[in-house]
Amino acid sequence: MNINMQKKISVIIPVYNEAIRINDLIYNLEQFKDHCEIIFVDGGSDDGTNKRVEEKHRLTYSPKKGRSYQMNYGASLAEGEILLFLHADSFLPTNALDEIHRIISQGYKVGCFKIKFTSNSIIMKICGLMSNLRVRLRNIAFGDQGIFIDRNYFNELGGFKEIPLMEDYQLSIDIKADKEKIGLTKTKINTSERLFIKIGRLRTMARMQKLQHMYRKGADVEVIASLYK
Repeated sequence: MNINMQKKISVIIPVYNEAIRINDLIYNLEQFKDHCEIIFVDGGSDDGTNKRVEEKHRLTYSPKKGRSYQMNYGASLAEGEILLFLHADSFLPTNALDEIHRIISQGYKVGCFKIKFTSNSIIMKICGLMSNLRVRLRNIAFGDQGIFIDRNYFNELGGFKEIPLMEDYQLSIDIKADKEKIGLTKTKINTSERLFIKIGRLRTMARMQKLQHMYRKGADVEVIASLYK
């Protein structure tokens, strides 16, 4: 790996009861552990996730469960000048750190990866394409794309809004309001489609669009979170 080490990267991964699949992520991160800081933030797992993570990586416990709380807590402990927020079911390409440095060196304060879902479904291929176009056309990135951001800028924005859902959407809204552009990598992050197959791919996509619309219109985020579950 030809990694520019001018700025240290901290990878922050919120986890909660991921024991079934966490080994895949741990394996994926092995190639990066000597080149960046990796922090897993547990929200109170009771399925042994913590024990599996502790064997290989730094694990800390968030005072409060919830992705936004866990990511903010991890950011408060991080030493890196660049923060990468990674979901537990997303896997980084081999040149991930190079790509992050490249985007930030171009003057972007924020970036994300192109996304590819680990699925042969044409529906998910289209979903990935639309997600990448959304970043380019609407300047909106979601957490499953691996959002990375200059630490000082993250703090200026106030971090993630501590809400039960839509924290990544709100961060993009804040970035857009600040007139900053989100950079998009050339390579793709691989993300599981597990959330899409529980109730059906098309139904999940339709529901996400509905909930985002409700959020934009100012609906109670607690109500939105209950509908998501």
